[in-house]
Amino acid sequence: MIKSVKPIFVVLVFSSLLSFSFMEKKDPTEKLVPGDETPMPVLEFKTQTLDLRADNGKYTLLSFWAGYDAKSRMKNAELCHALQNSDRIKMISVSMDRYESVFRAAVEQDQLKSDLCYVETDGRTSEIFKEFGLRDGFANYLIDSEGVIVAKNVTAGELTSYMN
Repeated sequence: MIKSVKPIFVVLVFSSLLSFSFMEKKDPTEKLVPGDETPMPVLEFKTQTLDLRADNGKYTLLSFWAGYDAKSRMKNAELCHALQNSDRIKMISVSMDRYESVFRAAVEQDQLKSDLCYVETDGRTSEIFKEFGLRDGFANYLIDSEGVIVAKNVTAGELTSYMN
């Protein structure tokens, strides 16, 4: 009995080790952190170009989200509504939805200002997705007038300190 169990055990251990060798390893460091310069000071979409640098003494909040990611969509809506009357922080909301119809429906349902929202239909394969290191989840970045990231993943409550 023990002799027949040993080969099975060896096969199980070997197959486990083999499966671990094919797992994608995540980079333990974050792609962008506060203090880093924005990797793309200008975002280029199919229909227009956006400069991320705000006027002197002001900020740009760049928020990435997608209709299929409820958490990022909810956070984006909260941030957009919190900044409705702010003249100190410019909001740029970028959806990574593959279909523009999904993007338009989400903007309408969340009651967002459509002139602040943009869609990158190339989604995960886009240059923006890669440059901002969004593979581990959507994020937002508060960027100063020099193009330096001041904060990452800010909440609506945290924005009040930057609005004054």
